[in-house]
Amino acid sequence: MADIVGFKEHPAETLMVGKGFKLKDADPDATPGYPGDKSDGEALLADLDDNLAQLQEQLFAESRFGGTKRVLLILQAMDTAGKGGIVTHVMGAMNPQGVQMKSFKAPTPEEKSYDFLWRIEKEVPSAGMVGVFDRSHYEDVLIHRVHRWASPEELERRYIAINEFEARQAAAGTKIVKVMLNISRDEQKDRLLARLDEPSKLWKYSSNDLKERAFWGDYMDAYQKAFEKTGTETAPWYVVPANKKWYARIAVQQLLLDALEGFKLKWPVPDLDVATERELVERS
Repeated sequence: MADIVGFKEHPAETLMVGKGFKLKDADPDATPGYPGDKSDGEALLADLDDNLAQLQEQLFAESRFGGTKRVLLILQAMDTAGKGGIVTHVMGAMNPQGVQMKSFKAPTPEEKSYDFLWRIEKEVPSAGMVGVFDRSHYEDVLIHRVHRWASPEELERRYIAINEFEARQAAAGTKIVKVMLNISRDEQKDRLLARLDEPSKLWKYSSNDLKERAFWGDYMDAYQKAFEKTGTETAPWYVVPANKKWYARIAVQQLLLDALEGFKLKWPVPDLDVATERELVERS
């Protein structure tokens, strides 16, 4: 078997949104920090599946003995950017019992009667869990900004509320990984056409995707503003080039591994006499 090609520079460093970052300058077709090609990336993804699965199990096991740590992966992107592929190919390595997945759609009348964070607060991951938000509270400062459904004053209030919400989550033991999957307008066009041409993908197509596509520039501006207003030390943003699906997957996998490894997890040691328990089992 050929040697596995790893990252030369970690995505946690190359993809983090820092001071002076401009989304318009980020190349959706790039593969920052990774010297390999598609086949190398797919091999790396598979090679690290067991690492990810073990860390998740340790996280879950630790919570059974009082641990409070948990991870929340927030996926934001334009339509067709590959959020579903991240869930399938990256999160798929984990035990589903330890994953809390939530896809946020348009709010219901009940949800609209509360503040925008009400429905979000109810879905945060429990201790020991890895939570995934497919879209999130950021829709309330993205699409609302693009279509002017919220006033500038209300948007400012929401940015502040988001920062406070994420700070509370971090204080409770949550490692927040905020990812924007960055595809180009041309790549989205190709993926929309592929959905129309392929019977197995036709069900994914929505004419609403085309309507929102007309506001591409406005969405990029809204993302830029969100990065500037809500990128914090405890919950920074990562902009992941997503024209190459294989790269986006290995980059997000690395970000999750980094988050879990940062917990310095250990297998819990139950308060029991192993020798005595072994004897009891042998006698049973």
